[in-house]
Amino acid sequence: MKIGVLGSGIVGQVLAAGFLKHGYEVMVGTRSPDKLKEWAGKNPGGRVSGFDATAQFADLIVLAVSGTAAADVLRAAGVANLAGKVVIDATNPIAAAPPVNGVLRFFTDINDSLMERLQREFPDAKFVKAFNSVGNAFMVNPQFKGGKPTMFICGNDDAARKTVAGILDQFGWETADMGKVEAARAIEPLCMLWCIPGMLRNEWTHAFKLLT
Repeated sequence: MKIGVLGSGIVGQVLAAGFLKHGYEVMVGTRSPDKLKEWAGKNPGGRVSGFDATAQFADLIVLAVSGTAAADVLRAAGVANLAGKVVIDATNPIAAAPPVNGVLRFFTDINDSLMERLQREFPDAKFVKAFNSVGNAFMVNPQFKGGKPTMFICGNDDAARKTVAGILDQFGWETADMGKVEAARAIEPLCMLWCIPGMLRNEWTHAFKLLT
């Protein structure tokens, strides 16, 4: 399967390297190829191109940009290039405003989510929320004393969620499938919760675990 990662920030770089590690063909889409020179040197199997070429290349797309840029990046990738493809949405709707007592501010409210907005604008893409509720250092094959951490996912397409659950298994996660796109209203704020210990006490080495 060919993986196209939209975004050249640290999250995009980490996930792209993770897919390469697990034997996938990978292309990273960016507006600034120079930003990926060091990454490309460390990951010689990876390719770098623009957003549209990356989305066209990919069988599965990873959206790894800031929430404020998400829609613009998908527009640049091209509606036709997204149609029918699984899009792993690792974004969060973090507002351009300082945290309050360690709590990030969102530009969405509790009855909406960024992924719902993206799904409405790009209805032929198969969005699945994942990788948004943990720091980049733990996205690929994390090691915790308590065992495998839990990644919460959601999305309207059942087969797409199963595809993403299979990737998460490769990446060392257990998956908690929360169903349709509206569940992103609960999953996206996990980013807020994950960041609070870091903001308040500089503690960033944790993940969520769902116990049953």
